[in-house]
Amino acid sequence: MTKAPSVKNKNKKHEEVFYKGLRPKNLGHFQGQEKVKQKLEIFIKAAKKRKEPLDHLLIYGPPGLGKTTLAHLISFELSVNIRVTSGPAIERSGDLASILTNLKDGDILFIDEVHRLNKVVEESLYPAMEDFCLDIVLGKGPSARTVRLELPKFTIIAATTRIGLISSPMRDRFGAVYRLNFYNHKELAQIVKRSADILKIPIEKKTCLELAERSRGTPRIANRLLKRIRDFAQIKGEGKITKPILDQALEILEIDDLGLDKTDRDFLKALCLDYGGGPVGLETLAASISEDVGTVEDVMEPYLIQKRLLKRSKRGRMATKKAFEHLKIPISKERQEKLL
Repeated sequence: MTKAPSVKNKNKKHEEVFYKGLRPKNLGHFQGQEKVKQKLEIFIKAAKKRKEPLDHLLIYGPPGLGKTTLAHLISFELSVNIRVTSGPAIERSGDLASILTNLKDGDILFIDEVHRLNKVVEESLYPAMEDFCLDIVLGKGPSARTVRLELPKFTIIAATTRIGLISSPMRDRFGAVYRLNFYNHKELAQIVKRSADILKIPIEKKTCLELAERSRGTPRIANRLLKRIRDFAQIKGEGKITKPILDQALEILEIDDLGLDKTDRDFLKALCLDYGGGPVGLETLAASISEDVGTVEDVMEPYLIQKRLLKRSKRGRMATKKAFEHLKIPISKERQEKLL
């Protein structure tokens, strides 16, 4: 008897189909990250001219900025196949061998969350990246022997949100390392307009910009908000996203004018009210709002720091004067002198 897919898996699959439909079809249609795009275009053209596989590439940065999309666009530009996996999915060296031996010359292996690769698997990957060979140990004990498998000349594109967790030997094996930064409002507005056109949603130009300003500099969040606001427009309006519809939707979704959601504000309120603005340890703060430490560090903090609402120090996290002002929390004279 076939087991019915869970609601969670159904929703995840639906989200993947939704975002896949909004992805640009080639590198020229990819908005933002201009410096990275310029380097990649030269990188790709040189590889095609020499008729060689692309050198291994590491892309890092906060979630939702387009690391996976770029990997797919590179495979399209090179006219090669791409195999997608993730660090946690490759549990043993045998799993890695199965993946690599099924690649063809020039193919791309995209490894998401590469910082979560098993240490043994990572070490098995070193000769594969350098010499296109894979050493497999057969048997155990005194009778064990090593067999070297020749691999096709492939390219690894790895993505991570935490480059600091990748070992130095692993980083050194990538021919190029690129960082993706948060998008500006103009770039995000163009992405929102393109997505709205694909989804056939009428939207005003000024509304695109305002939605971009609330999207935390992240295309994934912009597209997710667009999808939710589309629902409001269909039920509360006439199908068109106008400023009143946008304001109403974002108020119900609890997204403020800086793009902070309820969890962001709870984090800052805990820091400002419970700990007087800090400094306080990350684990203590995360526990106070019942949130995972990794989520706080990888998803919430980069944007809060960029908006100058938060500061990291050796003693812990500290709120800035702007954070108190944004939350409309009074500041004592003694505390104000210490705030940035």
